[in-house]
Amino acid sequence: MEILEQTSIQLILFYVLYGVTGVVPLLAALYLLLRRANAIAPGVTPPVRLQRWTAAFFVVASSAHVWWLLFYIYSGNLQSVGCLVLTMVDFVLLFVTFSGMLLAMLQDRRRPVWPALAAMIPFVLLVGAYMVHQSLFIQQIAAGYLVLLSLVFTGHMVTAIRRYERWLNENYADLENKRVWLSLAVSLVCMLLFVIYVLAVNMVFIWLIHIIELVLVGLLLWRVETLPSLSNTPNNNQTEQPTAAPVTIDLSHIEQLLKERCVAKELYLQHDLTLQQLALALGTNRTYLSQYFSRQSITYNTYINNLRIDHFIRLYREDAAAHRSISAQQLATRSGYRSYSTFSHAFKQRTGQSVTVWMRDADQ
Repeated sequence: MEILEQTSIQLILFYVLYGVTGVVPLLAALYLLLRRANAIAPGVTPPVRLQRWTAAFFVVASSAHVWWLLFYIYSGNLQSVGCLVLTMVDFVLLFVTFSGMLLAMLQDRRRPVWPALAAMIPFVLLVGAYMVHQSLFIQQIAAGYLVLLSLVFTGHMVTAIRRYERWLNENYADLENKRVWLSLAVSLVCMLLFVIYVLAVNMVFIWLIHIIELVLVGLLLWRVETLPSLSNTPNNNQTEQPTAAPVTIDLSHIEQLLKERCVAKELYLQHDLTLQQLALALGTNRTYLSQYFSRQSITYNTYINNLRIDHFIRLYREDAAAHRSISAQQLATRSGYRSYSTFSHAFKQRTGQSVTVWMRDADQ
């Protein structure tokens, strides 16, 4: 009797958790589609394409909870055609919308989603073959194909993320909230866990997956709302504005232009200064400026950060010489940084010391 009561309580708790994991994604989707202001990160305007794909993924995830619940209520036959159809629809919609969402996070170029849909065609054919001839061999091939597809997509995303990070460093001076590798890595792990979830029979593991699903929704919602739209991007089909200098400008002349129009005028202190904006200020174009930094074996981000770190050191020494109170955070802000953590990381990369250790040594 006690065992039955415990089973009933566990079942009720599971249905409560199941209901919550079905409602939360739907609420998150409605928020992304209908919101008038960013409640998580006021002042940040996320990419519209990313918002739509994320909302689509949330809607599909919420809908899956509904149709699987109805299936278990009215049928529950795991060997039926209805179960196979639901499984197929579940995987196709979740994989395509999840792929679209992750690809939309990378704003260096507009990556198509149709390959993800095309990659699901063999799975659909395998499900169709299983309907005709219910063979354990076909079932194992279908499951193996899904796992292989997830691994291939994971490898593709890792490569794309590395390229995206290089692109950010080559075109942007401020990278706060633009790095996506952590969120993507967690999301990809959750996608692999979902594949295992569909194949799993262990109830404890299913409970864990539902909890992870709630964490995933929160993580993705935070990632979308804190990721600013990079509208001024080199590969978003934008035409480059005409430059004041001739196209045949000598690369050796760019160094002099940088000294006159970037260093002397302290243009590097401008927040969110892009490579395109700097090129326009110099009277050249982005291509020639990129070639210049490439010849110096540095990225645009490194160049701007070096100028800002030098500016910080100069301000620190001036305050120290005048015996004024010194706040590293305030000096970092005056040196062009919005985020102290970004400044701290850049400072250590440049000097090989933390800000605290450098300041202590400088005072001796």
